[in-house]
Amino acid sequence: MIKPLADRVLVEPKEAETKTAAGLYIPDTAKEKPQQGVIVAVGPGKKDEPMEVKVGDEVLYGKYAGTEVTVEDKKYLIMKQSDIFAIL
Repeated sequence: MIKPLADRVLVEPKEAETKTAAGLYIPDTAKEKPQQGVIVAVGPGKKDEPMEVKVGDEVLYGKYAGTEVTVEDKKYLIMKQSDIFAIL
């Protein structure tokens, strides 16, 4: 498994919605990039900046935050803690 360094976290993004509230299916070309996910791994933090998130937290992050990586056919994002807007 991936172990983030310093103030970085590993996030498993939620799946993009495939259907609207009215029941219409959204084609792949029109799906928005998800902005929510679950923390899978957390780095140790920096000396002057402790980690505020922990494994299992559901978070909201920026639309273009992080770097996408694929491990064993699963997509993850590695991002800095400062790219996270809120814990849900």
